[in-house]
Amino acid sequence: MTGTNTSLIVALACLLGASAAAQSPKTHRLEATPTTVAYGHYWSETKPVLTIASGDVIDVDTLLTSVPDRLEKAGVPAADVQASLRAIVEKVTDRGPGGHILTGPVFITGAEPGDALEVKLLSIDLPISYGYNGCSGFVRENCVSGRGPTIIQMDRKAMTASFMGAMIPLRPFFGSMGVAPPPAQGRVSSNPPGIHAGNLDNKELVAGTTLWIPVHVPGALFEIGDGHAAQGDGEVDQTGLETSLRGKVQLTVRKGMTLAWPRAETSTHFISMGTDVDLTKATRIAIQEMVDFLAATRKMDKHQAYQLTSMAGDVAITQLVDGTMGVHVKMPKGIFR
Repeated sequence: MTGTNTSLIVALACLLGASAAAQSPKTHRLEATPTTVAYGHYWSETKPVLTIASGDVIDVDTLLTSVPDRLEKAGVPAADVQASLRAIVEKVTDRGPGGHILTGPVFITGAEPGDALEVKLLSIDLPISYGYNGCSGFVRENCVSGRGPTIIQMDRKAMTASFMGAMIPLRPFFGSMGVAPPPAQGRVSSNPPGIHAGNLDNKELVAGTTLWIPVHVPGALFEIGDGHAAQGDGEVDQTGLETSLRGKVQLTVRKGMTLAWPRAETSTHFISMGTDVDLTKATRIAIQEMVDFLAATRKMDKHQAYQLTSMAGDVAITQLVDGTMGVHVKMPKGIFR
């Protein structure tokens, strides 16, 4: 091989390497501080705390939905209450109408109404070793009046938590992931889910899964929070095992992917979702979303897609306790050749 050819090969390799590096997604560290959170709302007028390119990753902190005084009263040592939670509760006065501390919003360059935001959950970690469960929700007459939240210690190595002789497996997920709703809806509470996603409380959205959300405003304005270490479908007492989380989330704009409602995909299932104050309506939405998805992506009409949903799909109540109820339909991917 001549020296000239060697030089050309080296130069080409350098150019290819530079091109690959230029296309690699950037990772942005986003801590939860008084200036990087939206306390209790999703809103088209909230100023973004971070601007990223489509495909970039955020390494993000989220905080449990509580306050230091309540945690300490329930038995958490003062030294174990996160300093970031103290700072936010002390300094953030613009709150509501909901109660969740949401990190963001993040502006994703290129996102426009009519697009979809792909939220790929790369990793989810437990930065603290405890969580809590309250008592309210759907059948609250079971709750003892005046009894505060129960603090539950977690074994982060074994990924389990012990409660009254039961060993609960930990599968952490963000209860709330969403974008700004349409401007006409104004400042929306962080409590109910909707077409903007928000407080879905869908326990399937663990690390390795992907959520797609319809975009309603330029930049999408993505927010995230309401960490859970574990939860059952329904979240019947209004809380799972509530805790703080740290995760890496990749945010990508999907042009031409027009959605009416959020959708998701795990390693094993396609998932459609629906929400409404009426559980029957929420169920109809989730079923129709699955039928529409199957008809659009598989060689079948809606009649056949509806039949398949009945034979192979599972309809689950996501949550019953956020005012607006959630339902999701799971379709196993393994049935398709």
